[in-house]
Amino acid sequence: MTEINYKALKNYLHEQKQHPGDKGFAPVYLIYGEELMYKTAFEALLNALIPEAKRSLNYDSIEGSGDHIQEAIEKVNTYSLMPGKRVVAINDAKIFYSKQDETHLLKRSKDAFDSQDTDKAAKFFLNFLGLSNLSFDDIAGENRSKVLNFDAEQMDNDEWIDQIIAFCKAESLNIPSVGNIARLVEDAIQKGFPEGNHLIITTDIIDKRRRLFKVIKHQGVVVDCSVPKGERRADKIAQKAALNDRMNEILSQFDATIDKDAYQAVIDMTGFDLRTFSNSIHKLVSYVADRKKITAKDVKYVLKRTKKDPLFELTNAVSDRDIERSLFFLDSLLTDLIHPLQILATITNQMRKLLLLKGFCESTHGRFWQTGYRFDQFKRRTMPAIQAFDNDLLNELTTWDRNLANDIDPDDQGKKKKRSKKKHKPDTDLIISRQPQNPYPVFQMLLKSEKFTTKELIAVLGVLSQADLQLKSTRQSPKLILEDVVFRICSSNIS
Repeated sequence: MTEINYKALKNYLHEQKQHPGDKGFAPVYLIYGEELMYKTAFEALLNALIPEAKRSLNYDSIEGSGDHIQEAIEKVNTYSLMPGKRVVAINDAKIFYSKQDETHLLKRSKDAFDSQDTDKAAKFFLNFLGLSNLSFDDIAGENRSKVLNFDAEQMDNDEWIDQIIAFCKAESLNIPSVGNIARLVEDAIQKGFPEGNHLIITTDIIDKRRRLFKVIKHQGVVVDCSVPKGERRADKIAQKAALNDRMNEILSQFDATIDKDAYQAVIDMTGFDLRTFSNSIHKLVSYVADRKKITAKDVKYVLKRTKKDPLFELTNAVSDRDIERSLFFLDSLLTDLIHPLQILATITNQMRKLLLLKGFCESTHGRFWQTGYRFDQFKRRTMPAIQAFDNDLLNELTTWDRNLANDIDPDDQGKKKKRSKKKHKPDTDLIISRQPQNPYPVFQMLLKSEKFTTKELIAVLGVLSQADLQLKSTRQSPKLILEDVVFRICSSNIS
């Protein structure tokens, strides 16, 4: 039938209520995306279908793991004993998860564990195991590193997994079976339900390529409550819009207002976390009471900072040589238990990129960049020169690789000839523009590179190398070592 977004749901429900009887509502609904938003949308739809006072006999809520889907299908195909609509909801369904979601589920489990939400961490971890067709024994002991595809951050300390497994066993939580549950739901939807019966499915993750999604969209209504989680400008605009809508929704209920500085202060403290943000607005409304207007002073007095700062906030501050911001984000990351070596590696990568940009500026291609260029000028004149610089560098590295391959023992001549037939690009991260279609980050990095001289950046790499040795071979406080790094990079006389 159709797909609508979260903001359009209110008008949609109003239009359906204008139809007599049950003709206006679809037999099946899929609501997906941001948890707080899809749960709010679900309540609005459920209230429109069945008022709360009439739900005791005509509404069933089913947990969304595979073991319960068959029960939901049976219930939605059963005629109601009472007149009126009958609604069956599959809440937090797992039937849309695909193999591509494994890493996402594992990360969400770790994030929930770090936030001390063990129930949610266990839920995501069990879904990960079910999707990966793994048991608790499969990831025990030495098997773990072989079976699980961790990234560097997760492998750094996997004790959280042992704690999640212990929790699951203590609570007798089972790993859900995946099976062919999606096909079961597809067939039920295509056969149709008794007149007046409706199925609502809610989930956080979907794969629009799945046949089940297409079937629901064709036979029913899909409500998109997703908000992009990236760091692009468009993603940030969408996130702020979602926060702003949620804030206005809460404030309008209490006839309260908030000034611009206070609004920004709340965002700075919570980041994009709709549930925490909503709870914070509710706290502030209760605090100001009859005064009605929320100020920045109220925010500072009532709220505690819960936002988890990404590593790039620190690297941006260090690149700007802003010591106050750098120390703030460093402390925040260490408080969030980000490993000191990971922090140091991220700063090192940033400084190497700045040095590489210095190399561009000092090359023949650098004549296409001038201090004071606007972004449109950069994109038109400088970006093609950067791509040419990258190509020259790759060609030079390829030549080096070829020369090194030729400089081998005579006994290896057969291998050399075999290798020489195979052409490949050198494996390197010494590339300025990995995504030429997205030049704005390169422009920003080029501006940051102007805050350093080449000599200073070379000295910075020496400081970082020394700090790496100290972190690995001494018992000095990691915080003090990293603070010293920040002080020296941000100072005007780095040496």
